[in-house]
Amino acid sequence: MKHDASQTFPPHLIGVLVALTLAWGFNWPMIKLALSELPVFTFRSVCLAGGAAGLFAIAAYARLPLRVPRGQWGRLLLIALFNVTVWNLCIAYGIGYMSSGRAAILAYTMPLWSVPLSAWLLKERITRRRIAGVGLGMAGMLLLLSVELRAVQAAPKGTLLMVAGAVSWAIGTVMMKRYPVGLPVTSLTAWQLLIGGIPIYAGALAFDLHDLHPLTIGPAVALAYNVLVAFVFCHWAWYKIVISVPVGVSSLSSLMTPVVGVFSGMLVLAELPHWQDFAALGMVLLALATVLLPPGSISALVARR
Repeated sequence: MKHDASQTFPPHLIGVLVALTLAWGFNWPMIKLALSELPVFTFRSVCLAGGAAGLFAIAAYARLPLRVPRGQWGRLLLIALFNVTVWNLCIAYGIGYMSSGRAAILAYTMPLWSVPLSAWLLKERITRRRIAGVGLGMAGMLLLLSVELRAVQAAPKGTLLMVAGAVSWAIGTVMMKRYPVGLPVTSLTAWQLLIGGIPIYAGALAFDLHDLHPLTIGPAVALAYNVLVAFVFCHWAWYKIVISVPVGVSSLSSLMTPVVGVFSGMLVLAELPHWQDFAALGMVLLALATVLLPPGSISALVARR
């Protein structure tokens, strides 16, 4: 029986996915730590401008095309608005209302929105494996949230901001596939960070100048981690995956990141573990199996037994 390999994650990108998951997951407590001493607009401005500068430098060194193709500026602005501007503002403000781990969980409800959007706008097939993956992943997310359900209910603004960020990210991900920009991933990522950050740079200049002061070592390290790892490597890696695979596959492949965020929050911020954290980890691993394992592999294994 012939299987559709496009419904699974390509093996040559698994290393990129693992590195992205660990680096982005660990970044959630780093965000919380950096924001303990930095205003929101300033923090995100430094991250976006630093990330864009790093990626432009890499693209220039590699002699990659940097010029946006004629007629594609509109789609680039639209993609940057959802992927960068709205996402970054929602996340930076939303995380202030809850623990870093729970904020990550709400942000990574993104597949719940991206899978139906991709079916509607991109005509991607919603297969049984994909339904199972979304169901298992969202069950894991709900299990994690159940630990602090009262805290989430007590912070409706934070919850709404994180979910709005997830919806915006889903829209941006689908837009990248629906309206592709003719640039290499490195150049495209740099332009998105630079353009999407313009309203945030303006906000920093307008509201944050009087709140700036030298950082202590912890927040300074967290800021450096955000710029060099989260905004240079992680954004490049994510857009590389989005461009290479269907939206349903890339969305489900991101589900391990909030689990890493929960456990790294325990390490960095001393947030305590619960049995639900470990049960959710198992569910998310099963959800990942729906896009990482080739179609038919599970049934074949059962048949051999």
